[in-house]
Amino acid sequence: MYKLDLPVDPKESAAIERRRNREQQRQSRIFNAKVRTIGVDVPTLERQREERKAMERLEKARDEAFDGDRQQYDKIAQMLEQREHEIARDLDKGVQKFREGQQQPETRREFDLYDPDALKKDRPARVSDHDPRCGPASLQKFAGEDLSEKERKKLQADLTKTWLTEQKDERKRSEAQKKYADDLYDKKRVELDERAQHMSKMEEECRKAVNMAINNFNQALSMEESERRKLEKKQEEDHNFAEIYNHLTGDILTENPAAAVSGYGPHRVVPDRWKGMSPEQLKAILETQEQQRQEKQRLKEEEKQQDTEWDRQRFLAARAAMTLEQQEEQLSREIRKRTDQYNQQLNREQRAHLEYLDKVLYTNHPTGHYHSQFNTTTR
Repeated sequence: MYKLDLPVDPKESAAIERRRNREQQRQSRIFNAKVRTIGVDVPTLERQREERKAMERLEKARDEAFDGDRQQYDKIAQMLEQREHEIARDLDKGVQKFREGQQQPETRREFDLYDPDALKKDRPARVSDHDPRCGPASLQKFAGEDLSEKERKKLQADLTKTWLTEQKDERKRSEAQKKYADDLYDKKRVELDERAQHMSKMEEECRKAVNMAINNFNQALSMEESERRKLEKKQEEDHNFAEIYNHLTGDILTENPAAAVSGYGPHRVVPDRWKGMSPEQLKAILETQEQQRQEKQRLKEEEKQQDTEWDRQRFLAARAAMTLEQQEEQLSREIRKRTDQYNQQLNREQRAHLEYLDKVLYTNHPTGHYHSQFNTTTR
């Protein structure tokens, strides 16, 4: 009658399986203490990574700009240093050329004392074998002397020729090397001069701009200074006119009695201007003294009345305080008595409740199976 073997609906089975998978994934996330307590904010991390990359790109671009400026400054410094070296070398060459042309050792007065060729320049003991200075007693000429004169002269001539040839070759090599070095130096100097001209042109343009700005600023300052001087001059003239007017209309020339009043207060006077008190002032002083005496007498009577009233108030306050203190002590005794009775009642009720819990309500104690049922689902 009842058909119980109905086919399972695939949609329902898929939905059940999908819910079961979601439940397992949820349990893996919730029951994992590390993920639940720490967690990861992926969008924030991505945004921070992009910001860090942008900052790194900005830092890199700034470093590259600094490197380019530094290289340019290094080149300028090298060019300036090279120019200083060239100027120093030209100065040294000029000094050396002046010494070679104008300060030769032969021009010195005492050159004959340390002349290295002094012996060569000195007249020999004899010039030849037929020197008339060589007499019989001079012992400068002997019979049979210089027999190999021709061979010696020929050998000396050959040796001199060889020396001359070597000197010519050495001079040619030296001149070639010097010419090559001079060519390199000229090319380098032309290149440095071109660079220096370019840098000098840039410096001149920058200097012109700076000078123009400075001139404009100086002109503005000059105009401001001129206006300030005119204003100061006008103020000084106004002050002078005011001073002259004050002297003419002042208290000294007009002999104003108010001039004796001191600037430190109306009760003080200037001794060198004061002419004495007037009758009105004396009368005002006497009236003021009489008023002060009456006021002092009135204040004494009021102070006496206030002291009497304060004494009466202190006495009444002391009596009221004693009455309140007695009432508070009586009330506190009543409160302590009621509190003790209430605590005893609570003690009895608590004991009865504990006996009810231990003997009637909590007779079936939980086992380990009861505690294992918790944290088995995320719902």
